[in-house]
Amino acid sequence: MESLPAIFMDLALILVTAGVITVIFKWLKQPLVLGYILAGFFIGPYFKWFPVITDPTSVHVWSDIGIVFLMFALGLEFSIKKLKKVGATGAITALTELAIMFLIGNTVGHLLGFKDMDCIFLGCMLSISSTAIIVKSFDDLKLKQQKFTSTVTAVLVVEDLIAVLLLVVLSTISVSRTFNGGALAMSIVKLVFFLIVWFVFGIYLIPTFLRWMRRYMTEETLLLVAVGLCFGMVVLAAKAGFSTALGAFVMGAILAETIEADVIHRLITPLKNLFSAVFFVSVGMLIQPAVLGKHWLTVLIIAASIIVFKSLAATTGVLLSGKPLKTAVQSGFCFCQIGEFSFIIAGLGLSYGVIDENLYPIIVSVSILTTFVTPYMIKGALPAYNWIEPRLPEKAKKVLERYSVNSGGDDDSRATIGRFIRKQITGILLHGVILAAIVLLSLGILRPFIDTLFKSLEIPQIWSRLLGLVGTLIVMSPFLWAVAVKNVSKKSIKAMFETYRFSHAVVIPLLLLRYFVALFSVGAVIAGYIDMAVGFLMVLAVIVVAVVLFSRKADGFYGQIEERFTKNFNSRQAQASFHIPVGMENDFAMERLRMTAASPLAGKTLEQADIRIRYGANIVTIERGDKIIDMPAKTEIMMPADILTVIGTEEQVSAIRADITKEADLLVHDHSDHEMHMYRYLVEAGGPLCGLEIGSSLLATKHHAMVIAIERGGQRIVNPSRHIVFQHGDLLWFVSPDELTLDGFEKKIVEI
Repeated sequence: MESLPAIFMDLALILVTAGVITVIFKWLKQPLVLGYILAGFFIGPYFKWFPVITDPTSVHVWSDIGIVFLMFALGLEFSIKKLKKVGATGAITALTELAIMFLIGNTVGHLLGFKDMDCIFLGCMLSISSTAIIVKSFDDLKLKQQKFTSTVTAVLVVEDLIAVLLLVVLSTISVSRTFNGGALAMSIVKLVFFLIVWFVFGIYLIPTFLRWMRRYMTEETLLLVAVGLCFGMVVLAAKAGFSTALGAFVMGAILAETIEADVIHRLITPLKNLFSAVFFVSVGMLIQPAVLGKHWLTVLIIAASIIVFKSLAATTGVLLSGKPLKTAVQSGFCFCQIGEFSFIIAGLGLSYGVIDENLYPIIVSVSILTTFVTPYMIKGALPAYNWIEPRLPEKAKKVLERYSVNSGGDDDSRATIGRFIRKQITGILLHGVILAAIVLLSLGILRPFIDTLFKSLEIPQIWSRLLGLVGTLIVMSPFLWAVAVKNVSKKSIKAMFETYRFSHAVVIPLLLLRYFVALFSVGAVIAGYIDMAVGFLMVLAVIVVAVVLFSRKADGFYGQIEERFTKNFNSRQAQASFHIPVGMENDFAMERLRMTAASPLAGKTLEQADIRIRYGANIVTIERGDKIIDMPAKTEIMMPADILTVIGTEEQVSAIRADITKEADLLVHDHSDHEMHMYRYLVEAGGPLCGLEIGSSLLATKHHAMVIAIERGGQRIVNPSRHIVFQHGDLLWFVSPDELTLDGFEKKIVEI
């Protein structure tokens, strides 16, 4: 018999142990993530009184898959539109937190006697929070739909991007012992480039593909396609030098803009739960009691520094970004831990031999300790705000309120020129990146392919190069038109020249930059295919660009591309009944909630539920299968699986959410004590049933019984019609939940 691979025994041990301990934690009403970590400690190599994992490498691979599914699910719940809305908040908060925690980490490290390089790495480790821990805590605490969680998610995304840059910087420092600003700048450019390319091409292509395959789609097909796209992006991200977590999040965010997003999220949730459990168990396996015993004071000091100063730093960052105090406190208290990126940074330092070997287990122990604290900090954020807010001086409250209202606003004298600058820079960056991607794909993939093809056909190379050049320029033409001509109105530019001082110094360089990007893109592709003198290339580029500028076909082609992109980008948002105006977004919250069977509102009409009075919210749409009921009447019944569009304040929506999405206390109900009795009865002449139709007998109405079969003349009539007349000699079989004691009825004990 072939021996069983170790991974099977390890998975059995992981899942059984995690299942038992999480049941205990559920009974104790504690966050499940803590149970996973404790389970990992029990089956890890440092706990000798329990079976131990035999193949840690395979478990590590499975835990990496868990991170991928966690980030993919997070991306599905996140929207690019939300990222745009809270992007400034994420950047300001993340950078504020990074600066403060880097200084705190350095200071704490020196106070503990660490070497300079250890202090630098410690500061970086303390700067990055754990996306996996926070997301899982939101799941356990059912906080994913709270308004402040979008702010937290934006900060986490920015932190992950910063972590990628930190790995580049620390690698450079570890090798050369010096800071390389050029490498950092190139890493930022590379990151921005790939993010734009992925999102633009992903949103243009993937929703179109899903729309095409919708008629052939089943849940199984959709699950395979979604997971395949996720891991495809993970591979692309890894090939580009980024983390797998970033790739999974990007694909999730792209799919979040499709109308399939809700179904995909429902389908991948079991996979996410399974693999994320393995991830958190693997984290618990890293707990070393010996390190805790030897360096317990160091672990406590670093953990306390994270819990206190990281929360304060994040709260300060959210406040600086212009958010209200309540949102700042709720968001800031989430950032009280370190996680997976801290392990990676510590591992990087060990691999280069630049940090003390004890620093890694210390950081792991700190991560475990802060992970335990995280759910309680998140739950304690609102009570902390309720304690702080009444004690703040009135002057401080007014300052914070005024800052929150006015932050990011433009005065009237600069609004027009500011909008012009933002639109121009966005257009140049977006279309410039697309042009660069087309040039790189053409020179890196198309040129070698057609060169090899034409060579095999014994056709001169000049024809392959000419074909590649012409084809690439045709594909580039709509984007060349966009970068050089789109959003350039002579009338508006002339008005700015006449109205605003120094507008020439802003407008003219931006226009020149547009033309330079177009010329440089054409010159680059010509140089890549023909390799002629730069002067000739620029002349030819000018000619090509001039043709593009006056090409109506390029204008129309770009219009079609932009129309499809916009349609795909807004496809999910278009499912909503209406959209809250921009100026009212802070006053209203709108959510689509799926009603569960256990909801106390299920089966009630809107009038019976009295939603407006009890919750203060309104239900504006009910989606039931393919049917959409706008402005439902008060007599409309809410049914399980209905999707209700609810509008109200954040507190009102939060209150009704708890009732609409209420889960049953028990996942599986035991009905073994509910017995249905089976009876038989022989119809005799002159008896109470002889000559009666089934429908007119008293079996159903009086005795709560149902006839399921009649044996007549050696034949059995199954589920007889209500119009059949009972005849002498019929043998009736019927069922009832009651024990019948009528004379003439003989009970036959049948186990069913």
